[in-house]
Amino acid sequence: MNLVEKLYSFIILLSVVLGLGLGNFMIATNYAELFIVPLLIGMLYITFLQIPIEDIKDSFKNIKFTYATVIMNFVWTPLFAWLLAYLFLAEYPALWIGFIMLMVTPCTDWYLIFTGIAKGNVALSTTILPLNLILQVLLLPIYLLLFGGTKGTIEFSFLVESVLIVLIIPLLLAFITKAILSKRKQIEDKLLSNISIFPIIFLSLAIVAMFASQGKLLLSNLDLLWKILIPIVLFFVVNFIIGQKVGSRCQFSFEDKVSFNLTTLARNSPIALAIAMTAFPDQPLIALTLVIGPLLELPILAMVAQLLLLLRKREYKERHTS
Repeated sequence: MNLVEKLYSFIILLSVVLGLGLGNFMIATNYAELFIVPLLIGMLYITFLQIPIEDIKDSFKNIKFTYATVIMNFVWTPLFAWLLAYLFLAEYPALWIGFIMLMVTPCTDWYLIFTGIAKGNVALSTTILPLNLILQVLLLPIYLLLFGGTKGTIEFSFLVESVLIVLIIPLLLAFITKAILSKRKQIEDKLLSNISIFPIIFLSLAIVAMFASQGKLLLSNLDLLWKILIPIVLFFVVNFIIGQKVGSRCQFSFEDKVSFNLTTLARNSPIALAIAMTAFPDQPLIALTLVIGPLLELPILAMVAQLLLLLRKREYKERHTS
């Protein structure tokens, strides 16, 4: 984990503060919104470049792990997210939508870092990554309509247009770039090693632009933010316990169980945020919910990694004392 990745939560928080500061200047308020979509497209293009989408077939080599991950991420988690939203956010449509968007998009990058820290099977986690990406791109509009359509905030045509612009176009550009570079492996490897920090930079700038353009409205609703904390924390606690139980029932090795836990815990807030900023430009509280996500998620994942290491030590002792 490089320095920028370690400081990710701090960088996001700093971007929020900087955006709120710029929002006091009329020129920033008037023009900041123009930069949001281009920055998000650039962020996702570089992110998709780093994902080995062409290796999606590798995810099916470990059928049990793939099935368990897909069911946990794309069946159980959306239903659980809807239940938490119903229990805690029913009176706040924007927070409801933002929470659903955060929870139905599995992570496609950070979980690999924490899997490595927790001594999990990073290679196995990597194989599921392209499948997670493709499925969330295809299913996100469906989840939003199923679990958020009753909130009266979602227009189907605008949602599809946003997915096309912000997700499909960068994904296709990444495919084309990879195809061009496939015969120039050395150039591809050097390029990918030099662009890894740019998604964080682009996302941070997009957050600055969002808060500069909508800062006053967001500040007037900060009292709502504590309401999102309980369902987010409950999501991580309950899914960690379920992940441990499912991993044991499936007889995964400890390393594979770590991979399963983190693959089904970590969320993809950048992709969800990109859709929120374009599909709901007049609902900044949705985007604000998705900004809060990584501020909580990264410290929680760090604690989960340490907890998994403790469980590893306990399992090792039990194995050698029995």
